[in-house]
Amino acid sequence: MIVAPPAAPEATELIPERVRNRLRELGYPLPEPGELLRLALVGQTTYFHQCALEEPSAWASPAFFDFRSGADAHAMVERVRAFDPHVVLVFRPELIPARAFNGLHALTLGWLTEPLPRGSETDPHPDLVRRLEYLRAADRANFDRIVCFDPLVIPAASAILPVWRSVPLPVADSLYVDEIATDPGVRPLFIGRSTPHREWMLEMSKHKTDLLHVGHGTSLEDLRELLRGTTIGVNLHNEAYPSFENRVAILMAAGRLVVSEPLSPTHGLEPGIDYIEATNPWELYKGIWSVRHYPEAWELMRLRGRVKAELFRASRVYPRLLANTFHDVAVFGSERPRPAS
Repeated sequence: MIVAPPAAPEATELIPERVRNRLRELGYPLPEPGELLRLALVGQTTYFHQCALEEPSAWASPAFFDFRSGADAHAMVERVRAFDPHVVLVFRPELIPARAFNGLHALTLGWLTEPLPRGSETDPHPDLVRRLEYLRAADRANFDRIVCFDPLVIPAASAILPVWRSVPLPVADSLYVDEIATDPGVRPLFIGRSTPHREWMLEMSKHKTDLLHVGHGTSLEDLRELLRGTTIGVNLHNEAYPSFENRVAILMAAGRLVVSEPLSPTHGLEPGIDYIEATNPWELYKGIWSVRHYPEAWELMRLRGRVKAELFRASRVYPRLLANTFHDVAVFGSERPRPAS
């Protein structure tokens, strides 16, 4: 049985009256009674539209604004300003130039999405060191609050941006399915750029099965089509370091059985119960082979993974996150410079 998402709150339920009064004193725009909260989501479409709140609901009117490294930040800010948002949420806040949001009256939230060195690591992987250097470009004055997808990288990130909370990336509601068909003959799927580690992990499975490797980002429509064409989804880390990739939750939401490298943190998912864990190329191939030859033995795992995916549903995550953000800013304020009213 698939667990239905909870009823969406009204916009006014997100912001109790005492919180509303305090935010008004601080100069933040808020939805009036009967008005939807306007949420601007900013990020590279091919990677983050799949994490977005997509359609207007009882509480929010969202809009997604494509922005990537090297794009025209001024043009993006003007498009966002024309939307007149109450909240601006940015995936990869390190890509926003310094002072770009100084003139925005909206509450701004940055979401760190990239793996970084962890506090216990004495010799972090060069890829993690490089990503940490990218993060140093971030301007903390652009944002009222910073959220991180991985609590284990907060010590490293907080030396640059003050991380307020850790929340795994959500999954867009349109990627969820209720009717799940199983066809073990359908080819396994991995979506992710090619790296030496991933090619090492995939080599045996590519030679012995017809595994499909899509080595680039996709539109939301193309992603839905790819997910409909598989029964088994594969998750691998960028390189030989631990992390939690949101493709795991996406695959589970689509009713796919997941074969993944060990997840860290697991965000509530359990290896051997919700997904098949593989630590080397042989275990990855063995997991795919087992599902294709004995699909009925893995059906309960697939269904359980689909139920667990409800933890990441966008229409569950965003109202809770934004309600907490409003309350926290009302109580503790913000160091972000406020524009003159």
